[in-house]
Order: sequence, then structure tokens, then C-alpha cells
Amino acid sequence: MDSQQPAARPPVPFIDLSAQNKPIADEMLEAIARVFDSGQFVLGDEVAALESEIASFCDSRYAISCNSGTDALVLSLMALGVGPGDEVITSPFTFFATAGAIHRVGATPVFADIEPDGFNICAESTAAAINDKTRAIIPVHLFGQTADMEPLWRLAVLHDIPLIEDACQAIGARYQGRQAGVLGTMGCFSFFPTKNLGGAGDGGIITLDDQALANRLAQLRVHGDTGGYHHVAVGFNSRLDAIQAAILRIKLKRLDEWTEQRIESAAHYDRLIDARGLGHWISRPQADEACRHVYNQYTIRVPAFERDDILSSLRDDGIGCAVYYPKPLHLQPCFESLGYSIGSLPAAEAAAAEVISLPIAPGIEAAAREQVIERLAAACENQAAYSSRRAA
Repeated sequence: MDSQQPAARPPVPFIDLSAQNKPIADEMLEAIARVFDSGQFVLGDEVAALESEIASFCDSRYAISCNSGTDALVLSLMALGVGPGDEVITSPFTFFATAGAIHRVGATPVFADIEPDGFNICAESTAAAINDKTRAIIPVHLFGQTADMEPLWRLAVLHDIPLIEDACQAIGARYQGRQAGVLGTMGCFSFFPTKNLGGAGDGGIITLDDQALANRLAQLRVHGDTGGYHHVAVGFNSRLDAIQAAILRIKLKRLDEWTEQRIESAAHYDRLIDARGLGHWISRPQADEACRHVYNQYTIRVPAFERDDILSSLRDDGIGCAVYYPKPLHLQPCFESLGYSIGSLPAAEAAAAEVISLPIAPGIEAAAREQVIERLAAACENQAAYSSRRAA
């Protein structure tokens, strides 16, 4: 009798949105039908309801929706009057939109390094970057954990500088018991489909407590119109579609449940990595005791000279993984004129060379997580063997 080969295990996708969407598909379709019946496709009652529900979730007085997380950042800067000749300090280790929004309003991005053992902006580096041109600081709550806000609060008060939270990856995260989105002057969120609260397209929202700024944001997202084609400022078109709002309202009801699934998956990964004795190869993401980490990404660090080989090995074994972000913003060609070079911000550069994000989205089963770490361990062992042969 021929021996049977063991059945190949199915691949583990990096993100499987269907696992999250299928169980609530009927509800979402009903919500979409409700929008069609209403005939209100842009802004309107559905969007107003979402804004109220997000404000309640984030414990803010106001929430102003817009077309994307990028637009949330741009509108926030515009509402504060940031423009040409101004500087805005932010992290170099983030999605491009954070710095792109600063450039888009005519201001200059100034990059402060990140914490050496984390992924968020370093308060000491931020303090060193402040000067009389600094008009705002944008801390990024990267991968689902808030920045260490207390020292940034002190800087903001000392220099009278507003803080704009880039919380696009961190809805539901907390710092010292307070929700992301109310830790600064304004909080910016993205509803891109892969976010913890994701729509069926682009979308964004800004949370805040200041009524005057809320009114300003609401005007700027509709070309500065206060009603009746009376324009008090030059804004742009950044309105949220009602269909997106309707879908997001369905998903918002389940956000806490999905967040707990992410936290549980992260804890399982931690245990599996420790059980495999991979601590000499892998640095696990560190959750600050003052924070609730919501794990938009579960991002490990491996030796930089081994990272690409480990990444390729995982992908060859059917394990979805990604690198966020392979090149820090201060080294991007479009920002060459700012004068940064390799070595300018060493902690961000080290992170960019070492990170790998593993599957973490809700719906990933325990067996799949075990498969991920099993293949990760094999990849590390293979690299160790290769390195030994190369050194011999």
C-alpha cells in the first residue's frame, strides 16, 4: 500500500475580512437598503447618528466625520490654522498620510524619533524638536497602542502647542483609562476596511470637545460652507457617505467583542513564542501597563539582517505577513529636501529594518495562530542553521 502524504494545511491569510463580515452580512445589507429607501446618500441622518455614537464610544463631546483618515488629519490642521511657514512635529515611523497631511496644508513636517523599545514617538526627541515655528504635535498611536501621552501633555502645556492624535489604528485603545481620541485637542480615526472598525471603503472621523473647532471642521469638510452657499473659508469636499455610516454603525456594536478577540490572539501569540523559546530571536510587541493595546497589528521584531529571509520563508509556507513600514518617512525621496539622512533617527530606522506583522484580525482560529508560530519558529531555526554554516 502506498503511504499517504499528510494533507497540506490551508494557508493563513494576513487579513480575511470575510470572516468578520459574513456573520453580519444580512444586517449590513438591511442597513444599505435603509439608506437607499431614505434617498440620503451623503451626510444626512445616518451619518449624524454615527457621529453621535462614535462620540459616545470615545467619550468626546463631538465627532465630525469625513472622507478618510487622511482627510481627518488635514481638516484638523486646517481647523487650527496651520499653514505655510509652520512646523508640525510627528513620528517618522507611521503610514505616509501623517506627514503627507502636514505637507498638504503647506506646513513642514519635523520628525522626532521613536522610543527605542517601542514604536511610538519619543517625548525627549519631540522636546528637542520644538522651536518658535512649531504649531502642532501629531503623536501616532501605532499598531493599536497609544503613545506615552503624559510627557507630551506637559510639552503641550509648556509651549502652548495643540496635540492632534493620529489614532487611525487605535479606536478603542486607552491611556490611563481614557479613550484614544480624547487625549489631545483632536483625535483622528480611519475607517479603512482593514482597521479595527472598518467600512466598505474609505471613511474617517475627528473626535474633540471644543465646540468652535467642531463647527469649523464641519464647515471645512463642505468647502467652508455654513449653509445657503455662504462660504466663510476655503475648505474641500470631504463628506462621509451614508452607506459607509450605516455599515459602520452595525460594526460599532461589535467593536468591543472584536477588540477582545484581538487581545486574546495577541496573548496567545505571546505564550506560543515564549513556549518555543524564541526570545533570543524575536521581540514581542510590548503592551504598556498604562495602556489598553487593541492590536491593529501584532508586530514582532527580528534581527535586521535576517528579516527578509524570515519573511520570505513565512510567505513560502502560506503564512500571511507584512512589513509596516519598510522605510521611515524621513528617508522617503519626497522629503529629501528636509535634510535628514541615514542615522538621523536611529530608533525609527532600526524598527523599519526589523518589523514583521503577523495575522491578528478577528476570526483567526487558535489552530491558525499555532500554525503561524510553528512556521515562524521553523523559519528562525533555518536561519540559525544557515548562519552557522555561513560562519563556519
